[in-house]
Amino acid sequence: MSSTHEGPFEALRGQLQEAAATFADGPDALQGILLGIVDDVDRAVSEPLEIFPVCHHSPASAVAMARRLREKQPKVVYLELCEDMAPLLTELRNCKLPVALQAFATEVDGFPAEWSPLSVVAPITEASAEYQAIAYALDTPGVELVLVDRSSDHVFQWDARETHADDPADPDAPHAEEEAALHGDAVGVEIGDLRPRFAELEEHLLRHGRVRHWSEWWHQYVELPLGDSDHDTYRQVMLLIGSLFRRLAPGDPHRVHVDEDRERYMWTRMREHLSATGTDPADCLYICGAFHAASRVGEFGVHGTDTFEISPRSATKWQHGLIPSSHAAIEAQFGLAAGSVSIAATVWAKNVRRTRVEPYRLAGQAGAKKTRAKKSAAAAALVPAVEPSDKLTGFLQQPPVLDRLDETELLGWSVEIVRAARRGGYLASTADAIAVFETSILLAGMRDRARPTPYDFQDAAITCIEKDTVPGRRDVRRLVEIMMGGDRVGQVGYDALPPLARDVHDRLAPLNLKLQQRGVQRALLDIASEPELERCSDVLWMLRFLMPQGAARPITGERRLGERPIQESWDLALGTHQRALIELGYEGVSIEQVLEQRLRRTAYGPHATAATVLEAVEDATLYLCSRRLADELGTRALEVLSAERSVDGAPEVLRRVRRLLAYYRTSEPVLPPWIESFVKTGYAHYCTLLPTAFTDDDATVRQVAAMLGFLFSMESLALSLGCDRAQLELAVVQSHPQDPSKTALLWAAQVQLGHLSRADLRARCDELLGNPLVVPAYPRYLSGFVHALEPVPGLTDFVVEAVSNAFGRLPDPVLLPWLPTLITTLRSGGAELAPLLIREAGRIFPGRLAALDEWVPPWRAQLEAVHTARRADASRGCTLLAAHPAACDAVASLLGCDGTWETVDPGPSGAALAGRHPDTAVALEVLLAGA
Repeated sequence: MSSTHEGPFEALRGQLQEAAATFADGPDALQGILLGIVDDVDRAVSEPLEIFPVCHHSPASAVAMARRLREKQPKVVYLELCEDMAPLLTELRNCKLPVALQAFATEVDGFPAEWSPLSVVAPITEASAEYQAIAYALDTPGVELVLVDRSSDHVFQWDARETHADDPADPDAPHAEEEAALHGDAVGVEIGDLRPRFAELEEHLLRHGRVRHWSEWWHQYVELPLGDSDHDTYRQVMLLIGSLFRRLAPGDPHRVHVDEDRERYMWTRMREHLSATGTDPADCLYICGAFHAASRVGEFGVHGTDTFEISPRSATKWQHGLIPSSHAAIEAQFGLAAGSVSIAATVWAKNVRRTRVEPYRLAGQAGAKKTRAKKSAAAAALVPAVEPSDKLTGFLQQPPVLDRLDETELLGWSVEIVRAARRGGYLASTADAIAVFETSILLAGMRDRARPTPYDFQDAAITCIEKDTVPGRRDVRRLVEIMMGGDRVGQVGYDALPPLARDVHDRLAPLNLKLQQRGVQRALLDIASEPELERCSDVLWMLRFLMPQGAARPITGERRLGERPIQESWDLALGTHQRALIELGYEGVSIEQVLEQRLRRTAYGPHATAATVLEAVEDATLYLCSRRLADELGTRALEVLSAERSVDGAPEVLRRVRRLLAYYRTSEPVLPPWIESFVKTGYAHYCTLLPTAFTDDDATVRQVAAMLGFLFSMESLALSLGCDRAQLELAVVQSHPQDPSKTALLWAAQVQLGHLSRADLRARCDELLGNPLVVPAYPRYLSGFVHALEPVPGLTDFVVEAVSNAFGRLPDPVLLPWLPTLITTLRSGGAELAPLLIREAGRIFPGRLAALDEWVPPWRAQLEAVHTARRADASRGCTLLAAHPAACDAVASLLGCDGTWETVDPGPSGAALAGRHPDTAVALEVLLAGA
């Protein structure tokens, strides 16, 4: 395959053509790829508007960017970043990097509702080329910074379009597949996603490079060689890598279509700006990822003919702000190895010292040095344009060189890791430092490297120090990561916070805490002596409700309906959870507004239940003290309850209605209309569902007990509002459960309604204990009785009696097998009711062990009293019989017995016999009464 192209890379084309013919069986395909790569590089370097390819968070890219900006002094900088994020860039002065630019939308219009909330982030670190460009453009007079990538709205527009094209029936399909998704649920927007999309290519590079992951390969074969290279070499090498990965990417039409549309979008924006301002392309610099820089620039470039129509934005209202980022979040977003961004920060500092390049840093930013006033870009002398020359051939052929600074740095690392290991509990010594140093060099040699990398050092430290045990909290791998910089977390300054976050800081100012500081701080509130701190308490309780666990955690003090705080103590970590606080600012201008919106969203959501809406009513009363919102949500709870056809939420409904009723009865002159309607509707609703719930296998005994609890505890109020008690009695009569626990629950309900006496209930339990076939199921009956304490608390003494009788009557071979079942049943289903049984048992049983032998259970004493009374009645009947023996003679004749009353028993008298056996006389009395 021959080429007629004349240019600076003609010699390289010849060498690649010869290599393809020598090493490939079919040279045409390989020649096409190799020569196409050279054509891409040649086309990009020949573009009138200078293209600067970068890799995201690459120290080599950052150094090359700083050097080129000082040389060229461009008047316009085009940056591959979402164009709607431009107003945020000036706020970077108030932040501590790394941070992320964020676009956030809670209410969507034009996108599937399942995608809400929408979030797009673009992380910025100091060791990144985009930060150098931003700092240069913002601090240099006369320089314009133009963001040219898709807006946040277009990111999701394209995703909705592609998702609908792939699967129109699935609006909830995973979206933004071309982006790396992290920083929470946000879509990550990157500048320079430079990684092979061909899995076999990446595997080949890792295997032949003798590395474990992509970050190590990039550090060894790109970062180190390009760290101090000149501009032309850096630019051509990055274009070469971008073209290689682009041409060897798998043929995914969707991905290629998205890439080319992004390139058309950016070139369209640049053409529009050049046409509107009349700027000379030679005075501009276009910063983009190397993957996009190697595109078909001839068609997309300044003089290209490719056109692209940009659709208007949707009606979605986007909020923009800055959120803290971290090295770990960036690594996860781009699929990098743990610790790689921290290593990049270390390499950046090293390259700045070695190359003596003066980096750009935003004036006024924390840690920035005061610099002399810069000349305007218009007055700066531009570097004369020179024809591009071939730097690729020399770069690809040059051997690696060992730098003495690397040996010095490696020695310092070895000493520092031993010091850190000793602090961590390892028995490390100077000999270990020497071993780590030598092993690092040995590993680098085994992996065919000229000098050890941080990854070689990490492996050597683990081998020489950690061995087979970890005495402390951190292993050696983690110690190395910390030594290299650790997981550095950024911070957004007060002036860059949204109004809500600043309002929170202002309202908590009386606590005299450094709320922006990371870590946990203790706040003590003596509200009794300082009443003004009660407003701080209100804010803290709302933050606890809205923010993640740990941001505001109460240590002492609680908030209940109808109670006011006296003293409280809190553990606050608002600085650690700064991102969550910032994102609250995208939902409203105050935490009260955000809390009200969330409560309404919960109450009117598609999955709202009566229990969840009642919880929202309680939260509105507890945190907002809003009667208006509570009444609105209470009316909504009434609507949801009327539409429910299950009893899943009955326990929660009962608990919250009782609590709200108690609050309103003590704090309001009259009950709110909504809760009266709720009780009236709930009474009829649960009466209707009660017979079905008793027989439904999906309804648990706890749920049925809660229904009965609602009916019995709200009965007086419901009857006063016009309900009919006959409806409840009819529902109980129509209930025919088969489950033992529900059967016991029904018996309890019948006792409460007066349809069943305690004596009959006791007789039924005795019958259960006397039936060997039913004894194994007796624990389930007891479980039903325990749950019956919710609607019928007056049965507490009877439940204690039932359990005691079981333990007293059953033999060990019968009792022991179902004892574990009884315990687990009570623990799982009646844990909150167990204290009632314990208190009742403590009241009934003796308090001393010595008194237990002579103790008689009260239910047994009561039974003995009944028998004594019966015997007294029988003795009175025996006296009557002795006075009138003719009656007995008549009965004896009827039964076929001869003789008279006096001669039937030759021994003791008949009266004495009747006295010893009174049951006969009682039976006779019943017989005569029946006759």
